[in-house]
Amino acid sequence: MTRMPPTSRRSGRPGGSSAPGAPDPSSASSTSSTSTTSGPDTTTAPESPERTRTRWHAVAALLVLVGALFLAHHHWPVIEAGAGRLAAADRRWLLVGATAAVSTWVSSALAQQGAVAQPLPGGRLVAVQFAASAANHVLPAGIGAGAVNLRFLTRCGLPVARSATALAVKTVAGAVVRGVLIAVLALACPGVLRIPHVPAVAHVPAIAVAVVLAMGAAIAALLSGPLRRAIRAVLADVRAVHRQPARAAALWGGSLAFALLHASVVVAVTQSLELPLSPALVALAYLAASGAAALLPTPGGIGSLDAALALALTLAGSPAATAASAVLGYRLLTVWLPLLPGLLVLGLLVRRKTL
Repeated sequence: MTRMPPTSRRSGRPGGSSAPGAPDPSSASSTSSTSTTSGPDTTTAPESPERTRTRWHAVAALLVLVGALFLAHHHWPVIEAGAGRLAAADRRWLLVGATAAVSTWVSSALAQQGAVAQPLPGGRLVAVQFAASAANHVLPAGIGAGAVNLRFLTRCGLPVARSATALAVKTVAGAVVRGVLIAVLALACPGVLRIPHVPAVAHVPAIAVAVVLAMGAAIAALLSGPLRRAIRAVLADVRAVHRQPARAAALWGGSLAFALLHASVVVAVTQSLELPLSPALVALAYLAASGAAALLPTPGGIGSLDAALALALTLAGSPAATAASAVLGYRLLTVWLPLLPGLLVLGLLVRRKTL
């Protein structure tokens, strides 16, 4: 018996040919391949994440520039008035004040490094403090600088929780240093900040309400689990920092230098205007005013600090017009002159992905 070839058996026809009308698999495959390669490509490749980030960085830099120009235009009368009042001032003292203002960014960087156990890039850290000071004058007090520093620390590899506690450690150290300086200067210059006398009876209801609210806030804070956990985290970071003497010295030394340098700016401006007050009295007036202004969180303390500082200088014995000129000079050196460069640096840091 003659055996049929395997191909003939599979196809049902001699020689393995297909049935009439049946499609040829090989021709269908080639047709499909041809149509796939020759047909128009209707699919669009997704945009790469790198390109998306670059686009958003460019948008952020543009928004920063627009915001800087808007702020400069909106507050131009203040800038112009401050420059006019300081035109006749002693420029040597103004140069001293400008140097002290620039040094505040270095001291702030030192304090921030002291609040973190791991080393941070020094040059970028100083640039971030410069940008953070500008951001702090756009958003309510502490929020702008806190957001910039938090972003920088997370970019340096710190977890978000650890970065937040590092910022809290720096803030607590600054508040403690400021309080100690106020106490020391108040003991050295008794009676400098005289509070206007008001009948005590009128304050009794207000004091009672304030005490009740303070007690309620204290009880709520003690009962708040998240707040207790946050405090424990901050205390743990404080202990970790103080186990490294170099970090502890940077934290407290930078915080002390930051407060003294800001006070030195005010002292230099008052000396340039020949304000009849001693440097110790001016420094105490500034520290007390900045502590009071912290209770009203306005952008960079603008408005609240201005009023508190003018009032403090006036109560210390300065003429009202000279006190106003001193406040304008302080703002000119610490806010208006560095604002536009600081916002530009902020946009550059965002574009270079440092933030």
